Amino acid sequence: MKNKKIKNIVLSALFIAMAYILPFLTGQIPDIGNMLCPMHLPVILCGYICGWQYGLAAGVISPLLRSLTISMPALFPRAVCMAAELAVYGMMAGLMYKIFPKKKIYIYLSLIISMIAGRIVWGFAMFICMEVLGKSFGFSYFMAESVFNAVPGIIIQLVVIPLAVMLINKRK
Repeated sequence: MKNKKIKNIVLSALFIAMAYILPFLTGQIPDIGNMLCPMHLPVILCGYICGWQYGLAAGVISPLLRSLTISMPALFPRAVCMAAELAVYGMMAGLMYKIFPKKKIYIYLSLIISMIAGRIVWGFAMFICMEVLGKSFGFSYFMAESVFNAVPGIIIQLVVIPLAVMLINKRK
């Protein structure tokens, strides 16, 4: 039990490091990063592999750590809202994976549920942050930012994450 906990902590640190480094592949260009969602992959995988609590922690830590060390993304509102979003991705991926059977269709179902929940939380967080700033945040902006602009990242997640989870399951 203790070894498993240590293993999950080490793996979580690796996933956090990946979430820190992957956005450099987009050239630190926010528009490309918003399209490819590079921080999502390691956080969601952390939830699947290490469990919901580790996925949640990796989701909170990753964007805040990047923001506080290299100012990308900007702390408020972007990193704060991303922390809420990614925390839900990691948590929901871990919870759904634990609840559902370990079959291919359920891996996709748990991923889709996680992605929808995370985007909804991001929308609520952005709405609240924009209200604090005295700005508006409408449904069309939500749809543009969380769905339409993120289609390439969503496709990558739908291909890479189930494949990775299935390969890891096969290895076990």
